[in-house]
Amino acid sequence: MSDPKNADPKDEVRWVDEPALGFWESTFVPAIVQGLRTTIRHVVDRKPVTQQFPEQKPELPPNYRGVHRLNRDEQGRVKCVACFMCATACPAHCIAIEAAPAPWEDRDKYPATFVIDELKCIYCGMCEEACPCDAIELTSQFDISAISREQMLFDREKLLSIYDATANLPDDPVRTHRGALGPASELEVQPASPPTRPVGDPAKEAVVGPKPTPKEPAGANLVAPHLPIPGAPTYSDAASAPRRRKDG
Repeated sequence: MSDPKNADPKDEVRWVDEPALGFWESTFVPAIVQGLRTTIRHVVDRKPVTQQFPEQKPELPPNYRGVHRLNRDEQGRVKCVACFMCATACPAHCIAIEAAPAPWEDRDKYPATFVIDELKCIYCGMCEEACPCDAIELTSQFDISAISREQMLFDREKLLSIYDATANLPDDPVRTHRGALGPASELEVQPASPPTRPVGDPAKEAVVGPKPTPKEPAGANLVAPHLPIPGAPTYSDAASAPRRRKDG
C-alpha cells in the first residue's frame, strides 16, 4: 500500500469533464418526449386515490387513534381509578381530572369529573399507554364536528357513552392488555359488553355512581353538537383545571 503522504494528487482526485451536448440534446426534444410519455402513461393507466367521503368510508388501520372513550368494567362502572397517570403523561395537557372517594369497596378513588379537550389533543396515544387499568382508549371514530369549543370538551358521561356505542363494533373491541397493534393492547375477541343501566332504575343507582346522568341515544353520542353537557366547564376552565386531588 502506498504511503498517503507521498501519494500523487493526480492519483487521489479524479477529474470528470462535463459531457458535451449533442444536437438533439441541445434542442431538449428527448427530455420533452420523455416527460410527455410519463404524462400519457398516467392518463391511460389512471389509478385514482381520492375517496368520496362521506359516502365512501376510509379503510383505517387497526391501531388508528381517534376519539377517546372511557371503558366500563364487568359491573358497568367506569374503570378509571383517578390515578392521574394519563393527565401526567399527556404532552398536550388536554386532560383534566378531579378525583373523589369511590362509592365502591374495591377501589379508593374514581373520577368525579373527567374532561378531555378534543381540540387540544394531538392523539398520540400516550394516555392509553400510561393507563394502568386500561380505562382510556382511542377508538377509530374520527368524524366529529362542533360549532363551539365548549362542545369539544368531552366529559365523563360523554366518554362513557362513546364506549357504549363502540364496544361491540368490530373496529373497536375492548382491549385488556398490551400488544402489538397499539400502545394499550392486542385486538382480540371479547365478551359482549354489559347492558346499559336503565335511566331511573333505583336498584342499580350505585353501579354508575352517586350522580348518574341520563345518556344520549345511540348514534347521536358521537357527534359533538349533540352536547352541550350540563355543568361542563368552559374552554379556559378545562385548561386551568386542577390536576391534584382535592381534600374533602
